[in-house]
Amino acid sequence: MAEILFPALFLLLALGLPVAFAMAISVFLAITFASNYPHLVVVKEMFAGLDSFPLLAVPFFILASEIMTGGAVTLAILRLAQAFVGHLRGGLGHANVVSSAMFAGISGSALADAAGPGTMMVRMMEKGGYDRPYAGALTIASSVVGPIIPPSITMIIYAMQDKEVSVGSLFMAGVLPGLLITMLILFANARVSKARNYASGQPMPSLAEIGRIAFFAVPALLLILLVVGGIRFGIFTPTEASVIAVFYALLVGMFVYRSLHLRDLPGIVLRAALTSGAVLLILGAARAFAWVLIIESVPQFLAETIISWDLSPIVFLLAVNLLLLVFGLFMDPLPGVMILVPILAPISFALGIDPNHFAIIVIVNLTLGLATPPVGSLIFVVSSTVGLKPSTLVREMPPFFLALAAALLLITFLPFLSTWLPRISGF
Repeated sequence: MAEILFPALFLLLALGLPVAFAMAISVFLAITFASNYPHLVVVKEMFAGLDSFPLLAVPFFILASEIMTGGAVTLAILRLAQAFVGHLRGGLGHANVVSSAMFAGISGSALADAAGPGTMMVRMMEKGGYDRPYAGALTIASSVVGPIIPPSITMIIYAMQDKEVSVGSLFMAGVLPGLLITMLILFANARVSKARNYASGQPMPSLAEIGRIAFFAVPALLLILLVVGGIRFGIFTPTEASVIAVFYALLVGMFVYRSLHLRDLPGIVLRAALTSGAVLLILGAARAFAWVLIIESVPQFLAETIISWDLSPIVFLLAVNLLLLVFGLFMDPLPGVMILVPILAPISFALGIDPNHFAIIVIVNLTLGLATPPVGSLIFVVSSTVGLKPSTLVREMPPFFLALAAALLLITFLPFLSTWLPRISGF
């Protein structure tokens, strides 16, 4: 079946079919022309991929993100970011990056970061004298940290595929790599801002003003501590944390910032339902796709082949980086995790690589695919929101590609970035 499965998938993706439909149809074609299995098995496997209690966390975190992305919450985060870095050269660009890092701890989604505060920052940067294509490219790069800084939907899916890690350990493992990526993008923005003479966005505020702005943003940022801290100390499971996040978001939006009203809830729930449906459809199709691979013994064959090469751990990780970067050019992170992790994670464990370290390498690699052509979702989201051609945005991306590549190499060669926090946190 594999000889039909992969050509069909690549052909359907090349034709522009959505990933979920491309995977499901390729599985259907493989079963039709190369097996005696009934077609009902495709539906069965798709439902089996969704029949999981931990997976309930995904729609609830998406709903919490939709609730928290209201005007007042986003504005509070943007103002706090500007207060800290807005006075520096390229300050509005720095504020864009810092606000994305803060918002990542609320949304868990790169696309939500780009469509929410990222779009607002592009407008602010353009008014501040920045080129709009550059502002859009910076938004694409800074939004990459969305699935890396906890909470993260991608990490929840990864933990379901690899029993050597937990959602809590991955949440802790993603903190330092996410901050590293943020720092390197800030450095890239500083270099470009100096070369193009982008000025600061505002004078440095007083300590009293910074304190007032920070106090206003505290309720929004407490969601990060609530989720990560609650899971770390065993107060609740990740699924329970997602439900608590929804109620906390409602409380903050309705009674603290007072930017959320009952009339807004139907629209919010509808958007969250549509997003959740799209995500779960991808996961179901990826489960059916992975089932065919298992039936064909593809994971076992690849594992035995790679182990027979007697690679050192670092050479294996470099090879995985190359594989995932190429894979990420054509596939979103969630199906990538569903398909590749059951194959690669056991090999890395057999080579003595720390499971949390390997998980972060995989997640960062696949997330970078969101910012790379030809099918990078972040490029098209920002393109549609700022009214620019994707090619125009991509031409401004090289400094950020270098920063992201440097971050990936540092994460690969410095395992403590991914293992220190989980270890001291007791995971």
